[in-house]
Amino acid sequence: MTRGRADGVQKKRLITFLCVVAIILGIVYFYDGSSFGSQVHNGASSLRKLGSSYLGGDDNSDSDSKDEATFKFGLEDGEDGMVPRSYPVCDDRHSELIPCLDRNLIYQLRLKLDLSLMEHYERHCPPPERRFNCLIPPPTGYKVPIKWPRSRDEVWKANIPHNFLAKEKQDQNWMTEKGEKIIFPGGGTHFHYGAGKYIASLANMLNFSNDNLNNGGRIRTVLDVGCGVASFGAYLLSSDIIAMSVAPNDVHQNQIQFALERGIPAYLGVLGTKRLPYPSRSFELAHCSRCRIDWLQRDGILLLELDRLLRPGGYFAYSSPEAYAQDEEDLRIWREMSALVERMCWKIAAKQNQTVIWVKPMTNDCYMEREPGTQPPLCRSDDDPDAVYGVKMEACITPYSDQTQRTRGSGLAPWPSRLTSPPPRLTDFGHSIDMFEKDTFRIWYRRYGKEGLRITGIS
Repeated sequence: MTRGRADGVQKKRLITFLCVVAIILGIVYFYDGSSFGSQVHNGASSLRKLGSSYLGGDDNSDSDSKDEATFKFGLEDGEDGMVPRSYPVCDDRHSELIPCLDRNLIYQLRLKLDLSLMEHYERHCPPPERRFNCLIPPPTGYKVPIKWPRSRDEVWKANIPHNFLAKEKQDQNWMTEKGEKIIFPGGGTHFHYGAGKYIASLANMLNFSNDNLNNGGRIRTVLDVGCGVASFGAYLLSSDIIAMSVAPNDVHQNQIQFALERGIPAYLGVLGTKRLPYPSRSFELAHCSRCRIDWLQRDGILLLELDRLLRPGGYFAYSSPEAYAQDEEDLRIWREMSALVERMCWKIAAKQNQTVIWVKPMTNDCYMEREPGTQPPLCRSDDDPDAVYGVKMEACITPYSDQTQRTRGSGLAPWPSRLTSPPPRLTDFGHSIDMFEKDTFRIWYRRYGKEGLRITGIS
């Protein structure tokens, strides 16, 4: 009996102790949580105030101290100066803010941009005092994105609150609304019956086996200019081709949002005054389907930018009325465009119905054989074709390096052998094949051991 009573007393003491601990922890959690919540709330309030100023609203400032708190939200003093303390959430109005592509900011700063050159669609980053330091909130009703490969064909409507394109391009099968989802049938302005059939037709025009644009792994990287919702790039993935889809944030609203939500590589950009952010000879094929670009402007500077980006023997697939229409204006554009690409040493690889495919030369031979004074000229010897960030386009032809001239092409192995085969272009940067192989061996062995070497075929 005594032993039973003692056990009962011990159990009561243990329960009492646990209750006391729980109460103490609750008090601590409540106190710290309130402090943290207060910080976040204050930070968010400051951010909303800053956001109002950024968008041209009323500052509604009460004191200099509040203004300084607004500017330094989320920061505190540390041993090495100012360090991040917390990141508040931006105002809901900024759920689609793109800081360096914000037209509201462009209007407020009164930047003198040439609209005819698409400068207003290029990157213009805000000055330090107008920058945000907060987390962009998702749109109302946001859902976890649908996983690939289903996302190629459908996404949640709430994640991209735009329905303009669904109504404007419904007859062209770009996209349609269906309940809570947006459906992508795979169509485009030029290929109403699906990107898959259109891609196969391009391969057929080039006499590639099995109507596969991959061409045995020789075409791996593609640049799709004026991509719409990127269905062309989406359907290339099944052919083991990676396309970078490019479009501006224009009257079609944010097309690139749809592409990224679908899981397709894409970015907001425009062929304007600056080079696209890729080094020379990055792509095997460039594509433009009804992209509404004036390729003749400024001495063909935009076509010359594509020329810089294409590898030796690279293709430019162009589907547009100029390629087939018979009215006076389209014929004029076709004649002038044909003359320009001929001076650039491009040749027609195939032409069928509404599409023409040009091919870039493999060497510098054609450039050297042109008559003196032929336009466009070759770029200066001191021009770096791989310098891209903030670099202005030049209306000139980028000649190949001595190594490419000797190789008579890019010398790249077909994909997937290209993954571990040293590219001949390494010599342009002072690297040897031996350095490449040693570096590849070291990285794969360190990360994956002997199994990694076996998978990649490294001996």
